[in-house]
Amino acid sequence: MGSTQIPSSFPLEDKQLFHGDGDGDKQFLHGDGDGEKQLQEGEEDDSIRLSAMGPRKYECGDAKRKKKQRIEECTNSQKDVIFKFFPHINRVQDEVVVEDEVVAEDEVNLEEVHENEVDNEEGIHVVVDNEQKIQTNNIEIGDASGLPYEEAKEDTEQLNIDDPVNWIKLDQKMKDLIVERGPIRAVDINFEYPLDDQGRHFSSVHYTQQLTNGEKQERKWLVYSKLGDKIFCFCCKLFKQDGVKVQLATEGFNAWKNISSRLKGHECSNDHIICMSRWIETETRMRKRETIDKSLQEKMNREKDYWRQVLLRIIALVKTLSQQNLALRGSNETLFEDGNGNFLKFIEMMAIFDPIMQEHVRRIQMSEIHTHYLGPKIQNELIQLLANEVKCTIVEKIKKAKYFSVILDCTPDSCHEEQMTLVIRCVDVTVSPVKVEEYFLGFLKVDDTTGLGLFNELEEALKNLQLDIKDIRGQGYDNGSNMKGRHKGVQKRLLDRNPRAFYVPCGCHSLNLALSDMAGCCSQASTKRWSILKDNVSGLTLKPLSQTRWESRLESVKPLLLQTEEIRNALLDLANSNEDGAATSEALGFVTNELENFEFLLTLVIWYDLLSFVNIVSKTLQNEEMHMDVALEQLKGLIILFEKYRETGYEKARNEAEVIAKKMGIQPIFREKRVTRRKKHFDENNNEDVILTSEESFQINFVFFVIDQALTSLRVRFEDFQKFEDMFGFLWNIKKWKLVDDESLESSCMKLEEHLKCGTLSDVNGRDLFSELRMLRELLPKEIEKAIGVLNYLKEMNTCFPNAWIAYRILLTVPVTVASAERSFSKLKLLKSYLRSTMSQERLNGLAILSIEKHITGKLDFTSLIDNFAAKKARKIIF
Repeated sequence: MGSTQIPSSFPLEDKQLFHGDGDGDKQFLHGDGDGEKQLQEGEEDDSIRLSAMGPRKYECGDAKRKKKQRIEECTNSQKDVIFKFFPHINRVQDEVVVEDEVVAEDEVNLEEVHENEVDNEEGIHVVVDNEQKIQTNNIEIGDASGLPYEEAKEDTEQLNIDDPVNWIKLDQKMKDLIVERGPIRAVDINFEYPLDDQGRHFSSVHYTQQLTNGEKQERKWLVYSKLGDKIFCFCCKLFKQDGVKVQLATEGFNAWKNISSRLKGHECSNDHIICMSRWIETETRMRKRETIDKSLQEKMNREKDYWRQVLLRIIALVKTLSQQNLALRGSNETLFEDGNGNFLKFIEMMAIFDPIMQEHVRRIQMSEIHTHYLGPKIQNELIQLLANEVKCTIVEKIKKAKYFSVILDCTPDSCHEEQMTLVIRCVDVTVSPVKVEEYFLGFLKVDDTTGLGLFNELEEALKNLQLDIKDIRGQGYDNGSNMKGRHKGVQKRLLDRNPRAFYVPCGCHSLNLALSDMAGCCSQASTKRWSILKDNVSGLTLKPLSQTRWESRLESVKPLLLQTEEIRNALLDLANSNEDGAATSEALGFVTNELENFEFLLTLVIWYDLLSFVNIVSKTLQNEEMHMDVALEQLKGLIILFEKYRETGYEKARNEAEVIAKKMGIQPIFREKRVTRRKKHFDENNNEDVILTSEESFQINFVFFVIDQALTSLRVRFEDFQKFEDMFGFLWNIKKWKLVDDESLESSCMKLEEHLKCGTLSDVNGRDLFSELRMLRELLPKEIEKAIGVLNYLKEMNTCFPNAWIAYRILLTVPVTVASAERSFSKLKLLKSYLRSTMSQERLNGLAILSIEKHITGKLDFTSLIDNFAAKKARKIIF
């Protein structure tokens, strides 16, 4: 077979093993017989030679072990050498894997391997898990495992290919990728490097070299490993080939005491200079595309551009379907079949007009590719990729704002699993003008709905988002006892951890609870009754009373008031129809006793007026950008309206009811009720009780009673709002703030410092805040009347008033309502419906974030997303 070429880097004793000390060794390397038997023969020859040197007739055990170790090292060093000349072949234990087919090496068609592999954006062939079953005419897009993709769990651990610690047994393909990316320092200049046992650490000062003439030169080759807390030489780590171990090129250097001398000695060594030249030469060839496999590289680049265009269209389609709350999957996963879902149907439609997708579908039909990125598992990956990008953008804004509030609410989904929505409210200081934003960050499936269980879920979620629970400055919940409970609720447990997390009850829920429930009518309705109602009522539709929709009370009263005559005519037709006796008598009784009763008409007018006042304020409070100062103004205005209506509203309501009564031919009089007289005891006053007329009794016992009850409920339920006003009221009342005396202003600032203190630390300094506000009220423009306007002015002044800047940010961070959490439940019902009840929690959160935060989703950069997706696939395969 000829002589064996010996690598020059092998030691002399290992070279002897290639040529052999006897026939047995030669047969071991060159022969085709039994290797173990031939090796034993070689050992016998060695023992004969050793017998002449001493009394021992055979090798000792240590010598045998050393010899066996040298043979194994030589064998392992030559293993897979052939793949250096064919770097694009995937190999697993002496076999070549093409997608999910395993064939022997001598059966591999290299052209087919190149055709079936996918190029990522770095020019690397990426082999992705099999996601399809190819058919001749119809292409089924499914997972090879046959399991629903919701049950498939992926390894989320990702290795950092930019860290030198992970550069182990790199092939040429991976080296080219790292050289193309260049040395990347994973930490910034402000990173706090960990200390060693001697209290020393690496410093970014060593990234530059001080020359003798005083000039500074950057050490581009020096890379710090955050994972290993070591430094490496970029070029020596990749290109050193002589086998001599150098710490900067192998395991890394971390003896920080001697770092300066070691770096100076290394950068002047011949080995380093040779590796630098190889690095520069490789970079130059890659820039000029003059590598050895230039033609193959060009083909790879064309294929890479093709796959980037395919991924661009697929990602855009996934984003669009997610934003519109449309289901991606259907009853099957086969192209060009009915019921294959919106995603595959849109792919078919795009293939009609778009040449890229037309070529992609053709390749699938002709079985030219095994990786197509159309399966449900890839859909899930892309949904998570888009959602994570949106979530990272939101978290970055929250961290820049520093202070934030949490808004929580719970509801069961279609699977009867309790879902807790997490909404974060903060002041977005990255935009101009400054805006108050409420961001949805996901649904949390909870099994324990007690205060402790909900708090543990919240704490774990904030930990995963890398948000500090100490930075919470507000918490908002509905009126559930497990949420707002003052002893064991989430409110109390969060206050125990962070006393500066001010709790404010939801304003909309408080308004809803402040009103008495209205009697609702029976919702039973047959087809015939509905047709009678449609023939008579052509405008507003009658609506039942809902306990969950805040506007339902007004919407239930409005049709009765505005279409009273039409509803009466419909009920009279129903009473004269051939319906069952109970229905006809009930309809006739409602007309006689209610609709033709002037007292009932007046009640409708009064309820409509009161509910209209509340509904306007409730809609105002539901705004995401609602601030506490505006909310309190609205609530105070509502109380004033109720007080005025108690004084003058009755006469106006009676006049409106008379107009309706005359239109219906009803006398605008109150029906007199029989006066019941009670027998008095002997010790009671014999004076006769004051006898009230029916109208007077109605006014006192109904109108005044309802209004007084509403006023009392509003004051009691918004008591926490009043407490918050006592703390921050002097900040948002700009007119009062400008006129208040210095002593009162200083007292308010010192009280605020105490409220914002946790232990010995406080968010603001009271005396400094007083000095800033005293100067600020002289400089503040006259047109600024709201707290948000003051905050925008402070941002323009660029840290001239730091304590005021902090105080106003905290003020605007505290939530007013949980309306954003309630709105997220509407998306939950659209996404996890009865037909999509098997959706996994990860997919549900991904789709919900893309749908709810669609203004951020629409601004995503697809180029960076494709780069991240390809890098993720490369890490999975290479490592």
